[in-house]
Amino acid sequence: MLRCDVDLTVAGRTDAGVHAIGQVAHTDLDAVVFTAHEPKLLRRLRGVLPPDIAVTGLREVPAAFDARFGALSRHYVYRLADADAGPPPLRRADTVGWPRRLAAGAMADAAERLLGEQDFAAYCRRRAGATTIRTLLALDVARTGDLVTVGASADAFCHSMVRSLVGALLAVGEGRRDVAWPASLLSRTSRAGDVPVAPAGGLTLVRVDYPADDALAARSLVTRNRRGPR
Repeated sequence: MLRCDVDLTVAGRTDAGVHAIGQVAHTDLDAVVFTAHEPKLLRRLRGVLPPDIAVTGLREVPAAFDARFGALSRHYVYRLADADAGPPPLRRADTVGWPRRLAAGAMADAAERLLGEQDFAAYCRRRAGATTIRTLLALDVARTGDLVTVGASADAFCHSMVRSLVGALLAVGEGRRDVAWPASLLSRTSRAGDVPVAPAGGLTLVRVDYPADDALAARSLVTRNRRGPR
């Protein structure tokens, strides 16, 4: 549409099958190109994108903005329905039907023990040269009727980390593991083969937070330094 090369940097990559309603991306465009196309760009994107992708807004940002390294935190929600009938038909795209009743209270207890800055190597698929140390800001489990939700927030997540955390909590919720088991895995220095990975379809990236414009450059520098091997 713009008749020039466009490279996107996104806030976070997700596993195949994971949803996103709060993804953020940036690209560098010549000011003249952006000014010429801005009024019609959202509508034109709508015309060429597949029906399961929508660009809901766009704006000019400071040169220091980086969708990936400038982020303060990412927020995910995992949805499970443990009713005998499964999830409601209109939510089956983003809600996993679980065949056994879950003890959400035990899951919440186990989740609280995982918070803080930790080495989540047991829950990550390691990438060469990348650290597995993350700061888990929130891991909340709640039940509303037959729906169990797991909300996860962190400065960043490793590959498959959220789905692995949910998988460990599900083992607790089913009574196959005690509430101390997920936190006990934090002493491991490599991927734990006994941690199940929850299905991708129940996970959604819901929001990415950024600092004020005048703090973007400093945040990107801090994040890049932290992402080096440790």
